[in-house]
Amino acid sequence: MHREVNTLGTKAADAAIAVEVVAMKAELEKMREQLQNVE
Repeated sequence: MHREVNTLGTKAADAAIAVEVVAMKAELEKMREQLQNVE
């Protein structure tokens, strides 16, 4: 998922999309931390 979000951010020419990509990366990081806590 992280790779897909990075690709989207790279191809996005619109600043509004770039802001959303940053938000998605933050959410993905939260998910990663939660998954690490499960183990």
